[in-house]
Amino acid sequence: MRQTKAALSHLDPVWHRIREEAEAAIEAEPLMGGLIHAGVLHHLTFDSALGFRIAMKLASAEMSEQILRETANAAYVLDPTLTLAARADLVAIYDRDPACHRFIQPLLFFKGFQAVQAYRLGHWLWQQGRRDMAYFVQMRVSEVFGVDIHPAAKIGKGIMIDHAHSIVVGETAVVGDNVSMLHSVTLGGTGKEDDDRHPKIGNGVLIGAGAKVLGNIKVGHCSRIAAGSVVLDDVPPMKTVAGVPARIVGEAGCAQPSVTMDHLFRE
Repeated sequence: MRQTKAALSHLDPVWHRIREEAEAAIEAEPLMGGLIHAGVLHHLTFDSALGFRIAMKLASAEMSEQILRETANAAYVLDPTLTLAARADLVAIYDRDPACHRFIQPLLFFKGFQAVQAYRLGHWLWQQGRRDMAYFVQMRVSEVFGVDIHPAAKIGKGIMIDHAHSIVVGETAVVGDNVSMLHSVTLGGTGKEDDDRHPKIGNGVLIGAGAKVLGNIKVGHCSRIAAGSVVLDDVPPMKTVAGVPARIVGEAGCAQPSVTMDHLFRE
C-alpha cells in the first residue's frame, strides 16, 4: 500500500510535495503525527485528503463527517475541475503569501484556502439543484471560518484570500482567475433589489483589507483596490483606486497586482 501511495503521488506534483512535507513535519514534530497521518498520509490522492479536511472542518451535530466526506468525494469524481482549482489556489497561496513556506500549510491550517474549497463544494451542490445542502455548507463555512460566500457566486481559480476573516461575497458576484484579497473584504449589493446586484471582479485584481465593492459594477482586470476603500463605480483595467468613495489615483503599478501583492501607491 505504501508503494501504491508513493506511485500515485508522483503522478500529481502538488500531492507528491504535500506528502513529502507531511513526512518531514512528523519527523520534526511527532505529536502532530496523528493529525498529519489522518489528514494526509492515509489518503491515496489529493482529492481524498481535501474531501476529508473539508468534512472534518464542517461536520457538526447536525451533519456527520461521513456524509460530508461522501458528498465531497462524489463531487470530485463528477467534476474534476473542483480539485484542479484547489491545486491552483494552493499554489497561488504559496507563491503570494510570505507566511506560507510549504504546500501542506494551506491544506491543514489556512482557513482562507479551506473556506474557498468548501465554497466550491457548495457551488457544485447549488449547480446540481441541491440548494438546501448548499445553504448548509454556506452556513457552516460562515460559522467555522468567518467567511460568507453565497453558493451561487462564481469564483475562478488561483484565488488567495489572506487571513480570510469577515469576507462576504454576494449571490450574483463574479470573481475572475488569479485574484487576491485580504480580510474584511465585501463584494456586496447596495439595496434590496433581487436581480444581478453584485460586483464583477476581473482577472488578476488585488483587493486590499477592508475594501467594500458594492453594486453591479465591473472591476477591470489587473486593477488594485486600496485598503479601506468603498468602490461604487466601475474600475477600468490596470488602475489603482482608493478612498471613500473610491477614485482613480493612478496606474496599477505592475502587470498583475494580485501576484506581486504590492499595496503601495507611488506617484
